[in-house]
Amino acid sequence: MLTIYSYEVVNLPRRSERDRQTFLFALCVPPDPFQTMISEPIEAYSTLPGEQDAGLLFLCDHACNALPARYGSLGLPQAELERHIGYDIGADAVTRWLADRFRAPAVFSRYSRLLIDPNRGEDDPTLIMQISDGALIPGNVPINPEERQYRLETFHRPYHDAIEREIASAAASGRLPVLISIHSFTASWRGRDRPWHIGCLWDSDYRATRRFLSVFADQDSIIVGDNEPYDGALKNDCLYRHGTCLGLAHVLIEIRQDLISDAKGAASWAERLVPALEAINADPECHELHMFGSRTGPVATRPIPDA
Repeated sequence: MLTIYSYEVVNLPRRSERDRQTFLFALCVPPDPFQTMISEPIEAYSTLPGEQDAGLLFLCDHACNALPARYGSLGLPQAELERHIGYDIGADAVTRWLADRFRAPAVFSRYSRLLIDPNRGEDDPTLIMQISDGALIPGNVPINPEERQYRLETFHRPYHDAIEREIASAAASGRLPVLISIHSFTASWRGRDRPWHIGCLWDSDYRATRRFLSVFADQDSIIVGDNEPYDGALKNDCLYRHGTCLGLAHVLIEIRQDLISDAKGAASWAERLVPALEAINADPECHELHMFGSRTGPVATRPIPDA
């Protein structure tokens, strides 16, 4: 039996009825998505179709807290998987709303970041976490080289290959995409409240960030973090790999989780992002190739992949 996430009822005025049915089908998951163990084989990612020349490509690296059946719950109580360590709460809903609004394609991870983190480089020590926010991950302790390689080949690389294909298709349309990565962050961390409503993370490519921040500059009711609550310079993360190395404009948007933890909040904050994303998409410079380097060190640049 299939069920549908609660946020599928959010208004989707931009798509035709046929597209809407496709959209709703993409939201179908086994009962109780927070207790899902997905039988293999299944793709490590999912995509939402869109117009290849829409100008934007949405990414959701931490969309889901599901795990393949062979891993059980990684030895964790279910409550731990439902926390932020398992996935980015609300990010999936916001990404789907925005992709629908802009008729743009989107790529989503299908498994918990605790299995393997799509937003980390293959050589990053936090690629497969053994401890996360005080929780020991028994299914990751220890992890041998063979298992690590299996997770890379089965879950990590296919997600990034899917992103490369979407970039190639967009480039073939004649309009290079701006990469928009949607994440969420906790309202407090280690006993300290985080005042920001949203954060704009970036490395050295300022194009999309400049437009994003300018839209919110005069909105005193919304606190926007410039490289807060994290710094956007992370070598070999998702936007480094597909944005910095290719010369594509990009920005990572963080939204505070308590603001988007239900359907109404997710839709409301997604809508607030629309003017900023429209400004980015309307800027011709954001659709050009430029190499800005990285604050993390030398960059091994790559050409845009072929469709």
